[in-house]
Amino acid sequence: MIDIEIPGYKYLQLNHLVLDYNGTIAGDGNLLPGVKSTLQNLSHKIQIHLLTADTYGDVQGKTKDLDCKLFVLDSNNQDLVKQEYVLQLGSEFTVGIGNGRNDRLMIEEAALGIVVVQEEGASAETLLSADVVCTNILSALALLLHPLRLVATLRS
Repeated sequence: MIDIEIPGYKYLQLNHLVLDYNGTIAGDGNLLPGVKSTLQNLSHKIQIHLLTADTYGDVQGKTKDLDCKLFVLDSNNQDLVKQEYVLQLGSEFTVGIGNGRNDRLMIEEAALGIVVVQEEGASAETLLSADVVCTNILSALALLLHPLRLVATLRS
């Protein structure tokens, strides 16, 4: 669990990290450099969930060594399915990280929503739903490993 009080904002008690796969922790179906080891470090603090449409068809093989729960989405209503997933976990205990339009509701629903703007870019709608915007996934994950960075970003 990650506990952090952000003055003038809110108290966060985070138990779950819900991540989009492609465009967020992976590029063209492959985990981005440094993501695997960072997620392994984070898995000692927070339960990790990967949500993906598995566009490239090999997400199970690419993530087999990660301590995470993998959920493969069908092609219909991915935004609503991701939102419902966060609600079932308990949105008040969840951080969501993504970049796509289908991540917007998940990020909006989560207690902490982070958008990453990488090679794929990010949906403007999703960007407006986020609490924090990062230029890469390692910076986003580092906010959870070093929560005082969130205080510096979000305090009043």
